[in-house]
Amino acid sequence: MGEQIAAAAPPAPPPAAPPGRRPKRFIRIKRPLRPQPDPNSPRLPDSIFALVGERLNLHKKVQSLIRSGYLDSASDTARDAVSSDTRPTVFTCNAVIASMCRARRYDDTLHFFHFFFNESNIIPNVASYNTLIKVHCDAGRVDVALDVYRRPHIHAEEAPPFSPSPVTYINLTKGLVDSDRISEAVDLLREMPNNYKGEAYSVVYNNLISGFLQLGKLDKALELFEELREKCSSVNNNYDGIVHATFMDWYFKNGREKDAMESYQTLIDRQFAMKPATCNALLEVLLRYGKSLEASTLFDNMLNSHTPPRFDAVNSDTYNIMVNECFKLGKISEAMAVFRKTGMKQGSKPYAMDAACYSNIVGKLCEHGLVSDAEKLLEEMQMKPSTLDFTTYKIFIEVYLKEDRVDDAIQLFNEMALFLTNFIPAKGFCDKVFDEVIKKGRLKEASDILGRMGRREVKPDPTSYEIVIKGLGETGRLDRVWDLLDQMKKYGIALTPTLQYIQESRNP
Repeated sequence: MGEQIAAAAPPAPPPAAPPGRRPKRFIRIKRPLRPQPDPNSPRLPDSIFALVGERLNLHKKVQSLIRSGYLDSASDTARDAVSSDTRPTVFTCNAVIASMCRARRYDDTLHFFHFFFNESNIIPNVASYNTLIKVHCDAGRVDVALDVYRRPHIHAEEAPPFSPSPVTYINLTKGLVDSDRISEAVDLLREMPNNYKGEAYSVVYNNLISGFLQLGKLDKALELFEELREKCSSVNNNYDGIVHATFMDWYFKNGREKDAMESYQTLIDRQFAMKPATCNALLEVLLRYGKSLEASTLFDNMLNSHTPPRFDAVNSDTYNIMVNECFKLGKISEAMAVFRKTGMKQGSKPYAMDAACYSNIVGKLCEHGLVSDAEKLLEEMQMKPSTLDFTTYKIFIEVYLKEDRVDDAIQLFNEMALFLTNFIPAKGFCDKVFDEVIKKGRLKEASDILGRMGRREVKPDPTSYEIVIKGLGETGRLDRVWDLLDQMKKYGIALTPTLQYIQESRNP
């Protein structure tokens, strides 16, 4: 009996694991995968990692429309996306409101800020607020801009914690100086954190220095300049030489050439690397007041210091400033030499010419009647597609139409509008070309190009259809009129009042 009871007893449990030696599987189960978010914490703006996939494609499309001047199409695209599965990121929203601000469409900027960040519950970031501040400053509403800075939650319902950036102070100080409130700008300067880089301080100080110089208060401007130098040296940063360009311009204007050049030499003697924007400002001041030799020397030094990717010492604006000065003086061959110029110092690298450089010099050559020389550069650009842009095509198409080279104009227009699908012609340009081509008796080509453009993702303007359809109607090509009207209906392109009347006459 005792043996049966012993057999029925449950087996003894295994010995317990020594302390600190729990099974790994148990540890993995107990450890949370990630910290649980606090439901009471404020929502944060999108990070750059949100800009992927379809949202990135949407952003690129909106940016392309903005660059081509289609601000309404860009804003409509972003607004429609809010109610779709591909909601825009804060970066796309910022691109829209910033483009409206640059175009001085201040009411539209405020409208879309409210739509994106209040009605659509997209969380704004500091760039969003900086644009809002700039809009109010540019429109003369500095008090409202200051209110955005002080109380951002009043202007966006779900405002995250607001940490002003250097751009915030740059916009506000400029707005205050422009509104003759320079003492308040100085007070705001004292609120700037002490962890910004020297160049950030420099632009803010430059706003104030420029304001005091305009008031004729040189002593106060020099006092601020000395304060800037001390602040930058205390954090082992160099100040931005843009301040010297401001002093130089004021000295030159007031007949103090010696002081201007001493200020310039003081900056050059420091021998620290200056970013292109700073050197470009110095170049412009030197050239404006006839110091071409010093400008050429500075340009050569910039080229010798250009060692990408370690340091970029020049940009397209640098070349354009120097090239344009040569054209201004009628030195065409010298302009071409400047365009081809590279650094001579060992280790320097040639600047990779971009579309902005090519389109600038091509435009200048055409202005001076040197179309054949410009065409040689166009051939060079076509070997490097990254240098082609809408501006270049626009220059040549307008020149060809002016010189009655209609076939060449149509060929380039066809290439630009149809085959280079990443290009979007600027608003109104297609209308102008269609009108000119039709006047020169090439209605069929205009109709064919427009029909093929309609099948692209970015559709032509309704006004382009109106121009071509009116031309077709005047020549009795009603079959083609109906084809284009059907295309507009198929792709959801709105009818102009004139086209609406024609459509109604088709189906009385």
